[in-house]
Amino acid sequence: MEELVIRDADVVDGSGADAYRADVVVDGGRIVSIVKEAAAAGCQRPKARRELDAEGLVLSPGFIDMHAHSDLALLRDPDHGAKAAQGVTLEVIGQDGLSYAPVDDRTLGEVRRAIAGWNGPGDDVDFDWRSVGEYLDRLDRGIAVNAAYLVPQGTVRALAVGWDDREATEAELEHMRRLVAEGMEQGAVGMSSGLTYTPGMYAKDAELTELCRVVASYGGYYCPHHRSYGAGALQAYEEMVELAREADCPLHLAHATMNFGVNKGRAPELLTLLDGALAAGADITLDTYPYTPGCTTLVALLPSWAGEGGPDQIMKRLADDDTAERIRHHMEEIGSDGSHGVPMEWETIEISGTGDPALAEYVGRTVLESARLRGETPWTVARDLLLADRLAPTILQHVGHEENVRAIMRHRVHTGGSDGILQGAKPHPRAYGTFPHYLGHYVRELGVLPLEECVAHLTSRPAARLRLPDRGLVREGYRADLVLFDPATVAAGSTYENPRVLPTGIPHVLVDGRFVMEDGRRTDVLAGRSVRRVPR
Repeated sequence: MEELVIRDADVVDGSGADAYRADVVVDGGRIVSIVKEAAAAGCQRPKARRELDAEGLVLSPGFIDMHAHSDLALLRDPDHGAKAAQGVTLEVIGQDGLSYAPVDDRTLGEVRRAIAGWNGPGDDVDFDWRSVGEYLDRLDRGIAVNAAYLVPQGTVRALAVGWDDREATEAELEHMRRLVAEGMEQGAVGMSSGLTYTPGMYAKDAELTELCRVVASYGGYYCPHHRSYGAGALQAYEEMVELAREADCPLHLAHATMNFGVNKGRAPELLTLLDGALAAGADITLDTYPYTPGCTTLVALLPSWAGEGGPDQIMKRLADDDTAERIRHHMEEIGSDGSHGVPMEWETIEISGTGDPALAEYVGRTVLESARLRGETPWTVARDLLLADRLAPTILQHVGHEENVRAIMRHRVHTGGSDGILQGAKPHPRAYGTFPHYLGHYVRELGVLPLEECVAHLTSRPAARLRLPDRGLVREGYRADLVLFDPATVAAGSTYENPRVLPTGIPHVLVDGRFVMEDGRRTDVLAGRSVRRVPR
């Protein structure tokens, strides 16, 4: 007898098709049968050792978070309720060009410091890996949800070239090609870049194109955080589309927003660009989070020249008065590349977390607010905080536009990604709320997307981008990564004031046929594993 039958579920199968009533039978981690309208037809109903009454609940494929920053959280926090409670059954990590494999001892230390604001310093993690394959093997010891990995181009450049702003030599470029190839061979699904983060931003398009050719040869995709989301946003999108065309590499645009005042109401221009490329045969997808503020680290706003040489050199430049004044001039009067070419608007920069708890007074306030309270300039506050917290502060950037968010999420190649940074005293609520916020706010309350269409954005579309042949749909033979939610009550609990509140209306989540959420509570099940690239 099979393990589980889910009775009388309203199945939204991930394809975009209309919902239907069915009994769904799960055994051995897979969906073994789907009996539609069993009760109404009066036919023999399937039986199993356990029955779950799903009356009034929607059964859908598990949600795929196409942009996650859980690289260390998956290892240090077996519960990982922030994602499991949202119905996420697969995360894509290794984002924005910076993560923890492939590395050597030097690079690992540098990367840990550079992205401490994203993932914490990692003092509570045993870094017993160096290669991509070894990192994936570490995940396979047991994690809360599944995870796929992107080779981080910035880390690759740090390993082969260092943190200098210069072109790679031919030997260094060949080294990077080998590192990307090895990562793909060991199971990565593609490559990411963070082209407003050092050292990845120092790579010219020709260098990126060569690495993308390697990625394409293994059937992977390129996922860039491109060079500007502000003053040069449209040009940056055009650059990535042309680069991917030149490399003949599938393209997935990370957190594809149109932010800052210069881009208010300009989402249709981006979508026209993408439609033209798609009509010409390009393979493009994108992800977004359903909120207007962004989130990153405070140090990321500095001009790229200030980051040359890595974290220690940044600290030295900030400590030197003359150099710090140059940094301020670029940020406040010119608009640095780190802040997307837009002169700083300190009233939009809210400190969301610090590495040192003694600096908690800054959290929840904008830099401008702290400056007024202290009787100092905003730059003095930002500089002193970076030095005191050793580059660790995280921020929210209140620079988005609701009309852009809604327009982009409607597009036919859109997928969902939380970009959720789990660090900090007051992280962005998207880390705990992205997927129920789509379903509750944008589907039920606003009607921006029909339910069936939204579920497709969160399930089958990302599964297709990841080239996963047995995930993303409710189909017989597919893996039983499943979510049961109440369409009438599903909602994000997280807010800007209380960002770590779990969602409501998602009672059950299964990974590989096992309950990781049951009756609204996290179980102790660690059913997740690495999801590795499927060979061509």
